[in-house]
Order: sequence, then C-alpha cells, then structure tokens
Amino acid sequence: MQPGTNTQDNSNHRHQRQLAIWLLVCCALIFAMVVLGGVTRLTGSGLSMVEWDPVFGIVPPLDQASWEAVFELYKQSPEYQKINIGMDLGGFKKIYWFEFAHRLLGRSIGVVFLVPFLFFLLTGRIARPLIPKLVAMFVLGGLQGVLGWYMVMSGLIDDPHVSQYRLTAHLVLAVLIYAFIFWVALDLLFRSVKHEAHTFPVRLRTAVNTLTGLVFITILSGGFVAGLKAGFAYNTFPLMDGQWVPEVILIQEPLWRNFFENIATVQFDHRLLATLSFFGAVVIWLLSLRHSLPLQVRTALHCLLAVATLQVALGISTLLLHVPVTLAAAHQGGALVLFTVLLFISHRVRPQPVAQ
Repeated sequence: MQPGTNTQDNSNHRHQRQLAIWLLVCCALIFAMVVLGGVTRLTGSGLSMVEWDPVFGIVPPLDQASWEAVFELYKQSPEYQKINIGMDLGGFKKIYWFEFAHRLLGRSIGVVFLVPFLFFLLTGRIARPLIPKLVAMFVLGGLQGVLGWYMVMSGLIDDPHVSQYRLTAHLVLAVLIYAFIFWVALDLLFRSVKHEAHTFPVRLRTAVNTLTGLVFITILSGGFVAGLKAGFAYNTFPLMDGQWVPEVILIQEPLWRNFFENIATVQFDHRLLATLSFFGAVVIWLLSLRHSLPLQVRTALHCLLAVATLQVALGISTLLLHVPVTLAAAHQGGALVLFTVLLFISHRVRPQPVAQ
C-alpha cells in the first residue's frame, strides 16, 4: 500500500458522507413539500396565486395596498367567480399563505440543493461519475416547478378545477425525484462505511422490489383520488354504497376513462391497491422471519409492518371522517414514509460489493 492511501480513503469516505447528509436533507425538504402540497390541495388554496414569478415571487404582499392588488387579481379568476364569490380579504389571506408557503419551500429546496452542490463541486469533493446524477436532480427539480405551474394553469382558464392528470403528474414527479435522491444518498452513505457481505434470498428481494412498485402505483392512484376529490364520496368501509364493487365503476365510455375520471372507480382502485400493499407488507414480514438477516434489515422490516398498518388505519379514518385536513395530510405523508422504508430495504437487499 502506498503512503497516504489510507488518508486519501478516509478523506473520500468523509466527503461521501457529507454528500449523503446533504442529499438526505434535500429529501426531508421534498417530503415536507409533498405534505404541504397535500395541505394546499385539501384547503383549496392551490389557485389563490394567479401569477407565477420565479424570481420575485418570494416576496409576499407587505402592505394593505399590495394585498388588495393581489386580491383583485384573484377576483378575476374562475375560482373566485364560481366558487368563492363574496370571499373577503381575510379569507383570501388564509388560502394565499398556504400556496405561498408551498412555492417558497420549492424555491428554498432549489437553493439548498444548488449552493452546496457548487461548493462540493468547486472543492473537488464530488467524484466525476456522480456529477451527471446531481445535475439531473437539479434539472428535474426545475422541471417540477414548471409542471407545478402547468398544473395550476389548468384551473385558471374557465373551470376552477385542477386537472387530476396534471396533479398526479406533479405528485409522481416529486416522488420520483425524492426516490432518486434518496437512493443516491444511500449509495454514498453505505459506500463510506464498511459492512458485512450478506446474500439475501432471491424470493425476498423480488417480493420487496415488487411491493415497492405496488406502493408507487398506489401513490399514483392517490393522486387521482385527490384530483377528483373522490375521498368525499363513499365514506364507508369496507363496502361502497352497500356493495363490495359499485355497479357504476364501468359506466363511462370509452372504458379506460373510468380508471381516471370515474370517482367510484378511482376510489375503488385506490382501496384495492392499498389493501394489496398492506397484505404484501405482511407477507414479506412473515417471509423474512424464516431467514437470518442483518439487524439493520430486520429492523427495517419491522418498521415496514408498523408503517403499513398505520397507513391503512390513517386511510380508513380519513375516509370515514370525510377527509379532515390533518388526517388526510398524515395519510399522504404516511404513503411517502412507507415508500421510503421500502426503498431502504430494496437498497440493502440488492446484490452489492463490500466496501473496502
């Protein structure tokens, strides 16, 4: 071994850990962004800001005249004229602040990502193969902002209703960006520490990866539930309107529209996918008991079962109580927590080399 090799390795590992922590902070902010976006949707605040100013939009109205000017713009929107007609300035401020906070947090995430990235890049702490991944993260974040405005625009033309397709696309891209950053952070974090080699059963690995995909699809279906406000219908469980399968789930033509535009079908699909996800988590947990697994993975599997159980309880409670904001936001956050646990387990059970 050449002199200084250990010192160089230690330095690389330290830099990798710094990068991992930075990316995990970004993940935490994106998590908060998803939950806040859900609250913004639930409180009917998403169409309160009728203009998009990427540069100066970080400054809210600071005096009475500014508030009245912004309120006048809102009064010209379809939402005010068709839904919130007669709303006073005080009521407008309540919905405005949710949307403003959502947009401000989005801009803050961009700064929290870009500034450290430039610092790490200029100080030579980023390995060359990692640079394209980090650039892709930043570009995707910018595209997410544009997609967010494209989504809002769907409710500012004639119909004060945000397209469920655009809403779901906005949610799904946020989750994909989150998953991408989290996965790279795990790569860096576990590359910087030594760990024992362990061969995981192929059946367990396949089951975990399959469930991860299923939970992602369930989150996608939740976007359509939110977009159509389907949670406010059929507020009983497990039956829907006294039936296991509502008769109206396939009434629209062409057939495919039912899965994206029929409230009964969208809610039924979400219930079905969520139920399959829960039982999938139970099966994986039971399957894992038959194998000797590292403590880290075993603990994560226990967390999987606990989070899946809590998520089902939150979902049913949200439905039965007619979608209270607090419970609904917790349910959306719980979905991302469940997805995070599965990503972690998927990362740990994949074939990987032993850190040197």
